[in-house]
Amino acid sequence: MSFLLKFKDLEEQREIPNENYTIKDLLNELELSAQTIVSKQNGELVIEDTVINEDDEIQLVQIIYGG
Repeated sequence: MSFLLKFKDLEEQREIPNENYTIKDLLNELELSAQTIVSKQNGELVIEDTVINEDDEIQLVQIIYGG
């Protein structure tokens, strides 16, 4: 079982390691903070507790902020 990950210039198929693999698990794997990333699953905004399913397209968008 796999899904498509899009992040910056990266676009790759990744394996789903377990049945309840979430956006939060993916962010932890990539060492990214949920506070600086917006997540989309198949084009829809989702929260970090969302489970990733087979053939999903997951897009991670870096939030730019500053003062």
